[in-house]
Amino acid sequence: MTIELRHLRAFLAIAEEGNVTRAAVRLHLGQPALSRTLRQLEDHLGARLVDRSTHHLELTAEGRTFRDKAAAALAAVETALDPRGLTSWPLRLGHPWAALGDHTVPLLRRWDETRPDVPLQLLRIDDRTAGLTQGKVDAALLRGTVSPSGLCTELLMSEERVVVMPLDSPLAALPEVGLADLAAHPIALNTVSGTTTMDLWPPTARPVRTIEVTNTDEWLIAIAAGRAVGISTTATPGNHTHPSLVYRPLVDAPRVPVVLAWRPGPVHPAVPDLLALAHEVVAAGRA
Repeated sequence: MTIELRHLRAFLAIAEEGNVTRAAVRLHLGQPALSRTLRQLEDHLGARLVDRSTHHLELTAEGRTFRDKAAAALAAVETALDPRGLTSWPLRLGHPWAALGDHTVPLLRRWDETRPDVPLQLLRIDDRTAGLTQGKVDAALLRGTVSPSGLCTELLMSEERVVVMPLDSPLAALPEVGLADLAAHPIALNTVSGTTTMDLWPPTARPVRTIEVTNTDEWLIAIAAGRAVGISTTATPGNHTHPSLVYRPLVDAPRVPVVLAWRPGPVHPAVPDLLALAHEVVAAGRA
């Protein structure tokens, strides 16, 4: 049979709701019809996408992989059918935090000067790939190890790490900080898009406690409130100044790579120009 967009929408609704009944209500369908649509998709792919053996519906490994592909495909179709795209085709550049650091504004200004025909939209999306694997953006500025396989990446630069602490922290008296200095303090971890994990420390010398947050705003508030300290990169002080925060160099942790990432296959035709300009702007900033 022919797979249609309704099959993708049905599967994504089930994946997001975690429940066929709720997904059916959301799509204004009967539950039997939605279950039948899911079976048709699974038969076409020759794989089980949803584990129905538990009370709470779970995606299989194949289902998790297909979820990103389905989301990207649906987003591409919606972009192609958007009437606004007939007069201009914006280039969507995602980032989970800090974009290109101090180079962000020069990048946007140079783009507007050299490519006024292509609007460059800078979008912050709280996601490990800033929406790239879901098709929400055409390219993304990402930090650290890019975990989803299959993405194309190119290194733009690397950044030193810094410790972020409340103004009244005893660590603020130090001109620079080491990992051992942090072991007695709670560490704020952005589990969605952050670059810090407990693997920075030796297994026998890790911090006593962590506080998990899901975005940069929550991370900054937890630190400013004195509930934890955090580790970021030199891009953060320029983007997030706050009278309650102090930044100090972290001297014994590896630098963090910053890459431009895009999906393989057909891409927005301006992505190569964006990559070239990003390299140019970064190089000019070092001069």
